Amino acid sequence: MVPWPRNAKIAFIGSHGIRKTTAALAFASAIQRAGRSVEFAREVVRDNPLGINEGATSEAQLWVLTSQIRRELELSRKAECLVTDRGVMDNFAYYLRAGGGEDPFEVEPLVRKWSRTYDLVVRLTPDVEIRADGVRSTSDRFRDEIEAILDARLPRLVPRDRLVIQAASGITEDHDWWPLAEQLASRLGEPLLARGVSRPRPPRPSAARRRRPKPAPDDQLALDLGR
Repeated sequence: MVPWPRNAKIAFIGSHGIRKTTAALAFASAIQRAGRSVEFAREVVRDNPLGINEGATSEAQLWVLTSQIRRELELSRKAECLVTDRGVMDNFAYYLRAGGGEDPFEVEPLVRKWSRTYDLVVRLTPDVEIRADGVRSTSDRFRDEIEAILDARLPRLVPRDRLVIQAASGITEDHDWWPLAEQLASRLGEPLLARGVSRPRPPRPSAARRRRPKPAPDDQLALDLGR
């Protein structure tokens, strides 16, 4: 196998409860099927010893932001592609919200520079309900506040040609990640497929998705299956 000439990095970002982890893991699997090596950087917020959700302080969110960078530094050279569950951009939004819109530790210059290290940034938009997991907040207001900050700040951090917008409701078991994988490889000027590897068949729609039953408004399961 001829490796890519440099390591690629892609971040899946957005507020909480919008299937970022599901999307990032599925994309990492697509890169592996192309014969490329992959590292996955899970979100660090669940390890935060200083508190999370609405009550998090600026210090707590600073811990998350710097821990995100540290983890990316540790993993970025271990594989051809690093897939991250969150990036500095959305962690910065939580940090700003915790500080009432202020930047008490003056981290924005670092965030601006680090945002340029991602080859692609996939922003998932929240068109699905938050599902309780016992850890993250289920407050729609809190999530809306984070999204508003991202709306205002993201254009200053990520060039338009590196930003991909994806509705969270489109993250299903049938989603085809191959076009995004090819887009990432094209940024490197390299083929996606490793030598000797054939393109896998596109995912076949599940029986539930082919039937596309019309769910009741509160039918979360049907929503997850593709609406």
